[in-house]
Amino acid sequence: MASPSSSLVFTVRRRQPELVAPTKYDPSMQEKDPVHVIREAIAQTLVFYYPFAGRLREGPNRKLAVECTAEGIMFIEADANITLEQFGDNLQPPFPCLEELLYNVPGFDGVLNCPLLLIQVTRLQCGGFVFFLRLNHTMSDAAGLVQFMTAVGEIARGATFPTVQPVWQRQLLNARDPPRVTCTHREYEEVEDTNGTIIPLDGMVHRSFFFRPTEVSAIRRFVPQYLSTCSTFEVLTACLWRCRTIALQKDPNEEVRVLCVVNARSKFNPPLPVGYYGNTFAFPVAVTTAWRLCNNPLGYALELVRKAKADVTEEYMRSLADLMVIKGRPHFTAVNSYLMSDVTRAGFGEVDFGWGKAAYGGPAKGGVGLITGLASFYIPSRDNRGEDGIVVPVCLPAAAMERFIKELDAMLNADEELIRVHSSTKYILSAL
Repeated sequence: MASPSSSLVFTVRRRQPELVAPTKYDPSMQEKDPVHVIREAIAQTLVFYYPFAGRLREGPNRKLAVECTAEGIMFIEADANITLEQFGDNLQPPFPCLEELLYNVPGFDGVLNCPLLLIQVTRLQCGGFVFFLRLNHTMSDAAGLVQFMTAVGEIARGATFPTVQPVWQRQLLNARDPPRVTCTHREYEEVEDTNGTIIPLDGMVHRSFFFRPTEVSAIRRFVPQYLSTCSTFEVLTACLWRCRTIALQKDPNEEVRVLCVVNARSKFNPPLPVGYYGNTFAFPVAVTTAWRLCNNPLGYALELVRKAKADVTEEYMRSLADLMVIKGRPHFTAVNSYLMSDVTRAGFGEVDFGWGKAAYGGPAKGGVGLITGLASFYIPSRDNRGEDGIVVPVCLPAAAMERFIKELDAMLNADEELIRVHSSTKYILSAL
């Protein structure tokens, strides 16, 4: 199940970072160096995705706007003294030497007045390459980012324009006038961190857990019959949230939260136009106490997760946009929170720059921004036996990670008697 962080060490020789601005593409270019091909394709793609070449500015009430300056994105050319095979059979996060594969250019890592994309293409000794990207997330979600990357791939392979024409039109999701919050948004509650409950940065352990259909089925044995139609995302989220909370040994009276990233593109009527590449997701949250989550059967957490996801409607999204204006673009609640994002259908692994599909496509590690351990991703993957599944990076303090693995293994290997007792237990709703 768990794969330890790799001890692999290698060196990367980088060229000076450079800004890549929009330009016209030369269709007769036959150079097959991936760095050159991708750099030129990015420059051509930025003609269509011109906002990415600009800079974010902040106006009144923390309102963000893109100034289309055509300054360009930040691009790094690099070479590494390593082959793809040396990364191992199972390509999954966390990858070694991440800071080498994506250099954090000093002075260019802010939200405002900085390049909106940082891309490093690193040649490997075997002839392959690593394409690594950092996005200013205020610009696009996973679907929008993959749309941009797909366009780069199409142009790298000789197209003169993207198959899907990009649509900016951010006014489609503007707040109403006057703004009015009509739904409950507990994901943006102001919660004081009185017990130091945001996970510390020091002493963290990164592990990835691979879930084949066999492991998912083992967890589903704990699901009561009336919830049997739950999705894989829902059952995994309920399971990992519960195991993680047990592992962190929270104060029983503390509220704990799981935030589910929900793609809301399908919620709008009329639909958003094809090619829209802005953020269209929400963070609906399930909230309970640590005691209730840890002492109730899995069905309790599962129902909370399903209800949170069901909260997302078009009205919810309109209300959320209004809340952003009224409260001045607040950050979601980080205290005692765990964020789950499913990118199994995002299509990172389908992007083709001319050398075929990637050996691995997806996030390089768990976490959100500077908050280590706050988030996990569901990433499509394949094990060394060729079996498809979902890999989930998890980051926890060392002692908590040991407890997490023990709790998860207990569920995966539980006997039928324990499952029967566990799944038939009535929910304990108020026993504090």
